[in-house]
Amino acid sequence: MTISAEPPGQAPAPPFRPRAGRPLAARTLTPRLARAAGLALVPGLALTLALAGCGSSPGSAAAAATASATRQACQQIAADLTDGPDPGADPAGYAEAQILPLRQVHVTDPSLKTAVSALATAYQQVFSSDAKSSAANHAVAAASKKLNAICPGAAS
Repeated sequence: MTISAEPPGQAPAPPFRPRAGRPLAARTLTPRLARAAGLALVPGLALTLALAGCGSSPGSAAAAATASATRQACQQIAADLTDGPDPGADPAGYAEAQILPLRQVHVTDPSLKTAVSALATAYQQVFSSDAKSSAANHAVAAASKKLNAICPGAAS
């Protein structure tokens, strides 16, 4: 059994052979074929334009603005956490130096806001205990880990 594109009882179409002496690229389209080709391209062009419009939607612009604001907040937090006394030499002083700057950072991302608030609270506990509370030190480590998950390296 052979499978053919022609309806049953019809002879197969002869293979395509360009005319002798004329290159294939030099052949011109008949007006009817050109019109059919143009009509076939119109839906594809309309679909391409519609999809291109989706890429610049207000939603993607808002997402880019949010990502930019988060990136800027992360840079601000990292800069704030590098200021102050040496944490190894004066842990309580370092904790005290971090509380106010962390509380003053303006953050729009809810998860980042929660992480920053938790770190500020943990530093407050370290300062209140004069860096002698192991629970407070563990709270700083846990809050730093959460912050670093959002802003890699900010609390390192």
